[in-house]
Amino acid sequence: MQFQKPVLVQEQKLKMSPQLYQSIQLMALPLQDLQFRIQQEVETNPALEIVEEKPTVSLDDLPRKDQEVYEYFENSSDPGFTRGYDDEAGDNKRRFMEGALSRSESLQDHLMWQLRLQPISDRLFETGELLIRNLDENGFHREDPHVLVEEAQYAALDHMMEVIRTFDPVGTCVSDYRESLIVQTRLAGDAPDGTEVILHDYLEPLERGRYAEIAHKMKITEEQVTACLEFIKHLTPFPGREFSTDSPRYVTPDLMVTLKEGEFYIIMNDEEIPVLGINPFFSEIGKDGSRGGEKEVKKFVTSKVKDARWFIHSIQQRNQTLLKVSRAIVEFQRDFFLRGPKALVPLTLKDIAVEVGVHEATVSRITSGKYVQTEWGIFELKYFFSNSISGAGSGGSRFSKEAVKQTIKEILEAESGSQNHLSDQRISELLAKRGIKIARRTVAKYRKELDISSSYER
Repeated sequence: MQFQKPVLVQEQKLKMSPQLYQSIQLMALPLQDLQFRIQQEVETNPALEIVEEKPTVSLDDLPRKDQEVYEYFENSSDPGFTRGYDDEAGDNKRRFMEGALSRSESLQDHLMWQLRLQPISDRLFETGELLIRNLDENGFHREDPHVLVEEAQYAALDHMMEVIRTFDPVGTCVSDYRESLIVQTRLAGDAPDGTEVILHDYLEPLERGRYAEIAHKMKITEEQVTACLEFIKHLTPFPGREFSTDSPRYVTPDLMVTLKEGEFYIIMNDEEIPVLGINPFFSEIGKDGSRGGEKEVKKFVTSKVKDARWFIHSIQQRNQTLLKVSRAIVEFQRDFFLRGPKALVPLTLKDIAVEVGVHEATVSRITSGKYVQTEWGIFELKYFFSNSISGAGSGGSRFSKEAVKQTIKEILEAESGSQNHLSDQRISELLAKRGIKIARRTVAKYRKELDISSSYER
């Protein structure tokens, strides 16, 4: 006989409150989107007001002393960094404010728009967002997706990868161009028999025109191989590249890294963010006990003041997290800021998350869509995350994937004008002399990611 009896069970749950959701949203916003979001909040919440717009007065009109104070607060987010106003400071500020580049609507924006249309739970939505934010401009994973979530969420992760791969453009959320072509073939439905096998096992001989060899190994006719080739020609190996034809948006760097007297200084571009505060009228109503009878009014005022304070706190937390993550990146990538892209070392989201003391998802959000101006150009913060050539992250080879690709590019640029075009095997041998030991197939993969033709076509 079965009996029912009450049992106490203790468990922990994380409930996503509206305030926490807002904080997460603000964390991911780049500078220009943040400006627009602040304006929206000021218009909808009467308790929130702009206390001070950033001054636009010319520094030349200020006394010398005021210039120094202005420079301290406007040019630095790092306590202790001071300098007087001089020609060098003026040039740096001008380059910083003029350092804008244009880009079309990003692949992530387009995929996120489609993700919001899916009838899925909040947890699956968050998993999908992590996957999308982890994609590069080609639509490929920057980091192994399984490092983004706990092991218990692997099933949801795999499910959302399958969902996102069906989004426009088809074939994103994959590891490389080969997997993208395979996904597009599966979803097409009208691919000739054997196409997927050729893409998986015989792509290289197909590129070199060895149709008879493929036909012999697969036990099919050359005409069937040719039919597969014609189908493959209509696929897109890098779907993210051909995504957007929208008008460009202008992006202003959120940060600038400068080297002065052997030390790096991180300067946050806070000139574009207005100073926010609580409307004094609303503060007085909230404190005034004489209006106790007006419960509805007081309830409304209290709610709006609470929302305004949380919004201000969320922006401050965003800026502090961005600064902490940027400092950690600069420490890990000091050689890059000294010598340029060739000196980029392996770095993963986990490395920065451990250093800063936050979750990897937070690092992914805060670095998405944020740009930093350096002596070597303007880069997205995501650029500084690169696996080692052995695929072992920062604990593996000391050469990052991006640094090796840059080296290959330089080798091939030095080749231009020569009649003897370097094969992938020869490039692999030249890299080995520089201490970079990678296989010929890996060289071919990196060369294709650089959009450089093979030696047969060059």
